[in-house]
Amino acid sequence: GVSHVLTLALQELSLLCKRDVNGVGMLYDLLRSHWLQALLKIYECLQHYLGKRPAPVTLQARALSREVVELLREAPQSGEIKELRRLLRSPHLKAALLSAHDTVAQKDFEPTLPPLPDNIPENEEAMRIVCLVKNNQPLGATIKRHEITGDITVARVIHGGLADRSGLLYAGDKLVEVNGVPVEGLEPEQVINIL
Repeated sequence: GVSHVLTLALQELSLLCKRDVNGVGMLYDLLRSHWLQALLKIYECLQHYLGKRPAPVTLQARALSREVVELLREAPQSGEIKELRRLLRSPHLKAALLSAHDTVAQKDFEPTLPPLPDNIPENEEAMRIVCLVKNNQPLGATIKRHEITGDITVARVIHGGLADRSGLLYAGDKLVEVNGVPVEGLEPEQVINIL
């Protein structure tokens, strides 16, 4: 692996160090540094992990958990079975761990959006449903109230921000709903709090 190549390079460099070639001593010290060795070990571990490509045994761990709880209900009630049933029914295990497992196993990372209504009139303005996941970063857009209509609109999309990189929001876009909350009649400050 990488560590073996590094060891060979160090052996070659040690020979050059003895001949006092310019810069070789510095390179030799760099390659021997503990932080680089640790970084290369991490790299090798990641490469090994990626080669394995672990796969989930089941895509429906929550359903399997419910099934096991039902089977345990019919079993003789020892202390261990009661404890296992209690653990499998706990909200921490069901909601957090098993739900997260199923989401990752099914590769279902996109949010579920409500379906569009079928009875949209022909003269209705076109509407886009935009989904942006922020992850502790700012949206990268400002909003304002339109002076004439009173609508909340995107005032500016900041270059390089999340909204700009997504290509989904544009200056002048009217906001109708944010995170499932209608924004009609709200002040821009209230909408910012919802964002």
